[in-house]
Amino acid sequence: MLKKDIMRAVKKISYLLVLAITLPAVSSCWVQRRSGSLEVEPHAYFRDADQDPASIADIPWRIYFNDPILVELIEEGLENNRNLEIAVSRIRQAEATLAAARAAYFPQVSLTGMVSHTQLSNGTRGKSVLGYPSNQYTLGAAVTWEADIWGKLSMQKRAQYAAFLSSGEYANLIATSLISNIATTYYSLLALDSQLAVTRQTVGILEETSHTMQALMEAGIQTGAAVQQTNALLYGTMVTIPDLMANIQETENSLSILLGRIPGPIHRSTLDEQTADTTMRHGIPALSLSRRPDVAQAEWSFREAWELTGAAKAAFYPSITLGSSGSSGSLVGYTATTLSGFFKPENLIASIVGGLTQPIFAGRQLRSNYQSAKESELQALLTFEQTVLEAAEEVCTILFSYRMSLDKNPIRSKQIESLETAVYFTEELLKAGEVNYTEVLTAKQDLLSAQLDRISDRLEQLQYSVTLYRALGGGLE
Repeated sequence: MLKKDIMRAVKKISYLLVLAITLPAVSSCWVQRRSGSLEVEPHAYFRDADQDPASIADIPWRIYFNDPILVELIEEGLENNRNLEIAVSRIRQAEATLAAARAAYFPQVSLTGMVSHTQLSNGTRGKSVLGYPSNQYTLGAAVTWEADIWGKLSMQKRAQYAAFLSSGEYANLIATSLISNIATTYYSLLALDSQLAVTRQTVGILEETSHTMQALMEAGIQTGAAVQQTNALLYGTMVTIPDLMANIQETENSLSILLGRIPGPIHRSTLDEQTADTTMRHGIPALSLSRRPDVAQAEWSFREAWELTGAAKAAFYPSITLGSSGSSGSLVGYTATTLSGFFKPENLIASIVGGLTQPIFAGRQLRSNYQSAKESELQALLTFEQTVLEAAEEVCTILFSYRMSLDKNPIRSKQIESLETAVYFTEELLKAGEVNYTEVLTAKQDLLSAQLDRISDRLEQLQYSVTLYRALGGGLE
């Protein structure tokens, strides 16, 4: 009776094994999930978006930035920047993890050696309790392998692949941000040089005005108050020069850090030699946003979470394994009761052990893992959507601000032209005694302020051209 029960159980297990092996196509529909790709409307997200597919982001950064000195600095930064090296290290780390996930498909082979010592007893003779020793020596190659029936291993591998691509996009994000930061800092340095030059030029003009006021006072045309007021404006302008020089050195040090070098002087050109792209071609919004590294990284992070959710769901289904731990696993090697002549052919052994495991009770671990994976997937989806919205908002803001900044150029030119004329007229009228000295000082102070504002406008437009280029996904090799 017992023998029949054992045979019936063996047949049942064999049936389940065959059934599990022959149903991968049927079972796949149980855990098959729709593609984890994300889509956005082609012309959504940008205000007043046009249909022109051309984008400044299509221009290689070595061409987009036409200052050869700036190009050399960017190349140096890409070569030496520590943050970029960290990002590249993360890529290598993700690549190693991906290789480990791919290796899960293949059988694991290990060299196994075991020694078993047993003490038996003779039940009919009390004096022979544990009096019969025996040894068993085993040495061979053990094999373990899990059949990927439900796609769990495949989904885990795809999740690691998505993580690998995400790490690549992170490196792209660091690289494009680095290019943008080097360019904007470089332009800031050139603007400070121009502000320093204009300020020194103004100091020279004010020194001449001070001498003129002194002469007019000696001639009895102006008072001592006029001379002192002129000197006060001169000194107030001169005192800004140390601040500008300090800002220049601070900016040089910041740029040196971006370049991965010790803080020091930076070889550079001038602000007047720079040209900015004013076409503001942004292409089709969906395509422009999809090439941004932060958007692509968020998408791959969602894909990783999506695949891990599928793997967590597949954990509910039976697993089929070849081999197990211990001496009863799948093994090819030698076994004997003595080490003498151990490697003789008659001591060869080969065993294959297969098993099917169906989780029944795991303390809610599987269900909790699945629920956690679903929440992680939802978080990744919301993060992707938020990243797209923020990217669109950034592009729209830069486009409008850039246009408005360019609109200031003709007005600023007219303002400076009028102020230069006003300075000339007031100086001539002052010599003739027709105007008060305060009008001359006010005109010169307003001219200096307008000239500095024009430099700020120029810097603003150059930086807008850089940030727009980065915001559209430009800067990728």
